[in-house]
Amino acid sequence: MSLLSLREVTRTVIPPDQPALTILSGVDLTIDAGDHVSIVGRSGSGKSTLLNMLGLLDLPTSGEITFDDRPVKTYSAAKRDRLRGAAIGFVFQQFNLLPGRTALENVTMPLLYSTGRTFWRRRRIAAEMLELVGLGHRLSSLPDRLSGGEQQRVAIARSLVRGPRLILADEPTGALDLDTGQSVMDLIDDVATRTGAAQVTITHDPMIARRARRHFRLERGVLTPVDDPSLEPLTRRNRRETAPDAEANGAAATDDALADLGFADLSTPATTSAPSDRTVD
Repeated sequence: MSLLSLREVTRTVIPPDQPALTILSGVDLTIDAGDHVSIVGRSGSGKSTLLNMLGLLDLPTSGEITFDDRPVKTYSAAKRDRLRGAAIGFVFQQFNLLPGRTALENVTMPLLYSTGRTFWRRRRIAAEMLELVGLGHRLSSLPDRLSGGEQQRVAIARSLVRGPRLILADEPTGALDLDTGQSVMDLIDDVATRTGAAQVTITHDPMIARRARRHFRLERGVLTPVDDPSLEPLTRRNRRETAPDAEANGAAATDDALADLGFADLSTPATTSAPSDRTVD
C-alpha cells in the first residue's frame, strides 16, 4: 500500500481575461513509507503547485490523489486539514517562525491541535524535539536571537514534532550558507530515517537532489524520472569528500545530537574531532 499517490494529476487555472493555463500536466508519482524522493525544477516549472498537491493543500483539476490508498477528494476540507496536520510536515526555505514566541513556543504550536496525553505533554515533547536538533540550550530564545541555521533547526523541529509520516522540504537550504545547509540536510535525513518518514525534497540544487534515492525532473508542468549516474545518492562519506570541512563538522554535530538522545545507531564514526559548540551558525 502506497502512502501517497498522484495519478494523471493536472492542475489548470484561468487567469482573468486570459486563456486557461495548465501548470501541471499528467503527473504520476507514488511515495511509499520511508521513501526519499527529490524533484528538481527551475523557477516557474510548477514546483510550488506540485508541493501544494503533495501536501493536500489543493485538489487537482483532473486526475486522482490518494493517501493510504483512499482518494483525497472523498475527504471534507476539514478532514483533509486534520490529515495534513497529523501526517505531513513541511520544511520551507523561509523559516516562518512566530517572531514574538520562543523556540519552545514555536515548536509547541502544532501540538495545540493534539488531544489526550500528547496535548498535556506538549511542552515536554517540544523540548525533546529541540534537544534532538541540538537546541536544547536555546528553548527560551526568540527567533531574532538565533542564527539562520538555528532558526532552520527550530523550523525542522516544529515540522517533525507531531511525528509526520511524510516530510515535504521546499528548498530547505535556500536561505542558508553551504556549510549550514549541508548539516541541516544531514539532520533532516537522519531524523526521517529514524522515524521511518517518507521524504520529498523539492530543490533546484543538484547536490541536495543527489541525497535522495529516487530523482525526478519537473519541467513545464511535466514530471519525469531521472536516471542519471550523477544523481546517485550521496553517502555521508561522499559529502565529506565533496566539502570536507563543512561535511565533517555538520556530520559530527548531527551525530552528537542523535547520540545524546540514545540514537547512536544513526551515528557514523567521525573523521575529525567534534566542535565544542554543536550548534550550527
